[in-house]
Amino acid sequence: MEYDPSLPWYRRLHWQVLAAMGLGAATGAIFGAPAAEALGWIGDLFMKLLRMIIVPLVLTSIVSGVASVGGGKAIGRLFSKTMAYYVVSSFLAAMTGLLMVNLIRPGRNADMGAAAQTEIPEINTPDSPVELVLDIVPNNFIEAASAGDMLAIIFFCIVFGAAITTLPEKPRTIVTDIFNAFFQAMMALTSGIIKFLPIGVFALIVAMVGETGFDRFAALAKYFLTIGSGLTIHLFITLPLLLFVVGRIKPLIHFANMREPLLTAFSTSSSGATLPVTIKTLREKVGVSNKVSSFVLPMGATVNMDGTAIFECAGALFITQVLGIDLSIGQQAIVVLTALLASIGAAAVPSAGVVVIFIVLNAIGLGSNPEAIMIVGAMLAIDRPLDMYRTAVNVFSDSCGAAIIARSEGEEGVDTEVRG
Repeated sequence: MEYDPSLPWYRRLHWQVLAAMGLGAATGAIFGAPAAEALGWIGDLFMKLLRMIIVPLVLTSIVSGVASVGGGKAIGRLFSKTMAYYVVSSFLAAMTGLLMVNLIRPGRNADMGAAAQTEIPEINTPDSPVELVLDIVPNNFIEAASAGDMLAIIFFCIVFGAAITTLPEKPRTIVTDIFNAFFQAMMALTSGIIKFLPIGVFALIVAMVGETGFDRFAALAKYFLTIGSGLTIHLFITLPLLLFVVGRIKPLIHFANMREPLLTAFSTSSSGATLPVTIKTLREKVGVSNKVSSFVLPMGATVNMDGTAIFECAGALFITQVLGIDLSIGQQAIVVLTALLASIGAAAVPSAGVVVIFIVLNAIGLGSNPEAIMIVGAMLAIDRPLDMYRTAVNVFSDSCGAAIIARSEGEEGVDTEVRG
């Protein structure tokens, strides 16, 4: 999705969504259940559109990102360092989400109207780590794709993308270009669907308020606080610690040099749209070489989604709390692992994290639960400001990874001073 800073404020998506929320709340409050019945189908249609693009979006996003790294020993070394950083940072992000949702417990005793369950649904999770590994590896990829088995799809895409990097140059280039083209097409489709976000939010809010009044917003306020707290901890504590301990970089200098990309990311809600600004800043202000920045950042804009990992982990557990489900430590570990893997499949477009939260719900048997789907719709209604914040976290994490990897490659001029 292209970002146009010349657009007037009323044509910017986040203001449109805020206006849709207010108008939807007013419409639902004034006209009540008849309005909910008349307009609720629009929200359901928008949610179906989001779910429709999950498999092709994840497939093209991961394969194109992993395959674009190229070949050779130097590339292999960079790839290993990059993936190691992404896994560590995303794992720490998911654990932060787990910590905050267990401390605040935003869904506990929440009254979400139709989401209230008198009968607790059965949670379907593997009985052991071995069973989890066996479930991740698909017997048949086509069958896994048609069934929406997202963990199996993600595993296949990562392995397939890595296999592409081992091909000779000519076939590797051809296959990579094909998947890049498909990925661009899926980004265009996703961006097109997201343009209808204000309409979808309006209909969802009308249905929510028309059926149950404003009761759900109290629970959503605590949910908003939970996600916001997790993002703040990761942005201002976890990532600076990684910079200081692993990269021997002063976090305050890095923050100062990264002001422009952070503001752009917050404004656009798109890691992809921010990428040109991030690359320019990393080269000119942070001091990362073209070799590292051109390798790490494009891949990071696709597969490194720390803010999304926080959202998916905390969001899924919020839903289970609303439904009255108590997850064991082992089941919560499944959620963390799934959030870690699912965040890799979140494309660099606004609100993509809302799409892939269904991956985490599928892992615990709630992907088709109508109450869970309804709660996701409620979460979507207040997602725009959270999406802006977590995009800034994603972009900052990418920049931290590039700076740390550049230092590990022997580059000495990284964040030595505030530039500009």
